[in-house]
Amino acid sequence: MHDGSVIESKRRIRILDIPVDRVTRAEAAEIFDALMRTEGCSLIVTPNSEILWNASKDAELKAILSDADLIIPDGIGLVYASRIIGSPLSERVTGIDFLDEALRRLAAAGESIYLLGSAPGIAEKAAERMRAHRPGLRVAGVRHGYYRPEEEAAIVGEINASGAAFLCAALGSPKQERFIHAHREALRVRAAIGVGGSLDVWAGAQKRAPAFFREHGLEWLYRLARQPSRIKRAAALPLFMLRVLASGKR
Repeated sequence: MHDGSVIESKRRIRILDIPVDRVTRAEAAEIFDALMRTEGCSLIVTPNSEILWNASKDAELKAILSDADLIIPDGIGLVYASRIIGSPLSERVTGIDFLDEALRRLAAAGESIYLLGSAPGIAEKAAERMRAHRPGLRVAGVRHGYYRPEEEAAIVGEINASGAAFLCAALGSPKQERFIHAHREALRVRAAIGVGGSLDVWAGAQKRAPAFFREHGLEWLYRLARQPSRIKRAAALPLFMLRVLASGKR
């Protein structure tokens, strides 16, 4: 970790032997500020039940999550799981809400971001809407997420040349976490986060679940209703909860 003292002051729990930070949205934002003041590229991850389930079966992904500087509980399943194991999380902190607060702080500080990922044209549209929503925000560069593995070094060079302080990688999990972790030492941003489909939401290409679904932890159900093809991914939630229940009984 780049700034262990920041996280050590918070209580970190383990779900399926994978660390998750017990933080509120406000506390996560304070840690973000601290990480932005430190040297090196801090890694911020936003796991939900599906990502933790996958990490429980993927040693590499588990190691990457464990090496992160801030592990935000993005998913109501994590909140339920934390209660089952007797170490309740403070609250669910969605990645898209955390990103919005990060943008507000970056705009106020005059810092710039780089947007990497999603389909061609999405990052540009997301950048336009971010600037309109957070006046003063500087977007140092954008790039779509359709590239070959051999292009990664050049992409890191583009990010560094942009002078961005913060990298948002919307490559989907685990590709986004692997990209950041693999190039962590070479990246000159002060922090990087995997944001999944958040750029599509910012760009208006995907709709966020209505408030009712968000407030009741039912965003997964809303997304499943809109995209039945997600049924295989949705199956990770009950499998995850069954594993947690089994581990909680031991």
